[in-house]
Amino acid sequence: MKLGILAVGHKLPGWAAEGCAEYVKRMPRELPLSLIEIKPEPRGSKTREQLLAAEKTRLQAALQGFRRVIVLDELGADLTTVKLAQRLEGWMREGGDTAFVIGSADGIAEELKREADETLRLSSLTLPHAMARLILCEQLYRAVSVLKNHPYHREG
Repeated sequence: MKLGILAVGHKLPGWAAEGCAEYVKRMPRELPLSLIEIKPEPRGSKTREQLLAAEKTRLQAALQGFRRVIVLDELGADLTTVKLAQRLEGWMREGGDTAFVIGSADGIAEELKREADETLRLSSLTLPHAMARLILCEQLYRAVSVLKNHPYHREG
C-alpha cells in the first residue's frame, strides 16, 4: 500500500520541506509516503466557489489511482495517534493506496468532502499549511512506529 499527501499550495519553506523529507525517508518500504503539490487557483477576482471548483478538478485528477481518500478538515474526526495507527492498520488489511488531502487557504470543495471516505482533523487550532503537511507526515510515521512497536512513540 502507498500513502500520498495531496496538498493544494505552493512550494514548502525549507524547514518544512526538510522535515517532511525526513519522515518520508523513515517510512518503511512496504508503506511509502509521497507528497504531491497541487497548484492553487490564482485568486484574482474569482469567488471562493470558483477557486474551490478549479482546485477540486486538479485534486480529482491527482487522486486517480488512490482507492481511499481521507480529507483533512476542521470538522473531521479527532483521532489520537493510537487510533490513527489502528485506522492505518485496517486500511493496510483492506489494501489499496490511500490519499490524504489538504486543501488551500480557502478550504476544500464541499463535493470533494462528501465524496471522501473519511475526514480527519489534525487539530482544533488553525495551522499554517506547511505545518499541517509536516504534522501529517510525522503522525503517519508515528502511527507506523506504533504498529511496529518501535520506541519512537511513547505513551503513559
